Formats: sequence, C-alpha cells, structure tokens
Amino acid sequence: MTEESLQAFIQKYKDIIDKRLPELIDSLETPPNLKESMIYSLNAGGKRIRPLLMLAVLKAYDSLFDDAYDIACAAEMVHTYSLIHDDLPAMDDDDVRRGKPTNHKVFGEAIAILAGDALFTRSIEIMASETNSLSPEVKIRLISEFVKASGPEGMVGGQAADLNGEGKSLSLEELEYIHHHKTGDLLTYSIVAGAIMANAPEQDIEKLRSFAKALGLVFQIKDDILDVEGDASLIGKPVGSDDDKDKSTYPSLLTLEGAKKKLAYHAQEAKETLSKVSGNMALLNELTDYIVERDH
Repeated sequence: MTEESLQAFIQKYKDIIDKRLPELIDSLETPPNLKESMIYSLNAGGKRIRPLLMLAVLKAYDSLFDDAYDIACAAEMVHTYSLIHDDLPAMDDDDVRRGKPTNHKVFGEAIAILAGDALFTRSIEIMASETNSLSPEVKIRLISEFVKASGPEGMVGGQAADLNGEGKSLSLEELEYIHHHKTGDLLTYSIVAGAIMANAPEQDIEKLRSFAKALGLVFQIKDDILDVEGDASLIGKPVGSDDDKDKSTYPSLLTLEGAKKKLAYHAQEAKETLSKVSGNMALLNELTDYIVERDH
C-alpha cells in the first residue's frame, strides 16, 4: 500500500467516525449539559487509532459493513471516557487536552465524571443494540472482550497501577504492565473485535491479539518519546508533563536512545506476528509504521 492510499484510508474513515460520534450522543434524551460535555470531548479531535484499526481488520478480510462504524465509535467512546477521567484533579490534574481545556475545566468535575460514565455505558448499549445486524453470539463475544479490556483487568487496572507508580522508580516489567493494560488492552480489543466481526479463523484472531499486544507497547513508547522531544503545538499538551508528574517512562528508564531502540524492537515484533496472519494485512502493516512515525 502506498503512502498516499494509507492517508486516503485514514482521512476517509476518520471523517466517517468524526461525523458519526456526536450523532450517537445527540439523539439521547438526557440533560443538556451532560450531552454537551460528552460531545465536547468526542469532538476535541484525536487520531481515532482504535476505530481505524478495527475497520482496517474488517477491510483485511473484505468484511466491512455499515454497522461496524457504530461498533468502532463505541471503542472511541471508551477511550474518550478514559481521557476525561484521566485529566481530573484526582488523577493527572491536566488543564489542556488536544489543545483545548479539559472537560472538567469547562463543565466542572461532577459533570465530567458523569460524562465519562455515560460514554462507557452508551458504548455497551451500542454493541448490544437490537438494531445492529450482528448475531447474538457475536454481540456477547464482543461485549465480553470489551468489558474485560476496559475493566479492572484491563484499562482501569492499568490506570490504577499508573497512579500507584507515581513518584516511584518502576522496573521495566512494572512499566510494561501499566502500558499493556492502560493503553494496550483497548487497542487489542479494537483489533480482535474487527477479526471477530469478520468471522476470521480462530488462529488468526489469536495471532492478531499477539500483534495488538506488541502494537500497544509501540503506541505507548512513542507517546513517551513525544513527551520528551515532541512539538507541544502538535501534541496538544505541554511537553515534559510525565517528568513534571515524576512518572517512570521508557526514556527515563532506558534513556531516549534506548527507548527508540525498544520502539523499533516492538514494531518489528508486531510486524513479524502480523506476517503470520492470513488475509491482506498490508493496511495494518502500514498503520504500524504510521504509529511509529507519527508526530502527535
């Protein structure tokens, strides 16, 4: 796949997701300030990596269908909820996200908390909806994967471990635990969900799970590197925020050069795993490079 066609894929499907996300909230009968808070963070931008990965897997098996866009949006809603809560004074206490005031700075802490809760529950409602064309068996499997990836053994557990690690010098193993769960599990869900909806062979699903696990580390190591040498105007938040919070990162443990070597190692690991999957994985291969080379 050429660079141009990769960019065309990203732009086309990112536009679809960007348009659909607020539509899935705007139709709700709920207090206006809660609705506004939910839509505010969904509309704040972002790379939409999780939906793009899900849709890329479906395209790899030539199985992309209309209802998949809403399932992809559900994954982005959970990611957005995690960011709203992550920014709260009780956690990272951030004032800026994607170049805009964080949700609680605009709507207050109480509504920000409720907006995060509402995005999570709305995402499950979307997957369970009787109006989508998925079979009951697929819905149950998707929701099971989803809540585990999002919950105490997944993203929430990773966030707790991240908070517990502040001000401490973590080992590389402890840092990888945080990143596998805080960042990696929802990425993994997005990829595995695409394979489940595409009715991919079980051996492919497990190989894609392994690919996604490596890709999650790639994503987070790159974030850590950008926090050191990125452009704040592109990242949308101050550079060096991890140091300010006294967090262990790949550059702090391995040096910046060591972190870059680790990034290359896990990217190669991801690609080697992907090469063992049936179907046309060219797009996922290119998206791996995109995650490695991104500047925000």
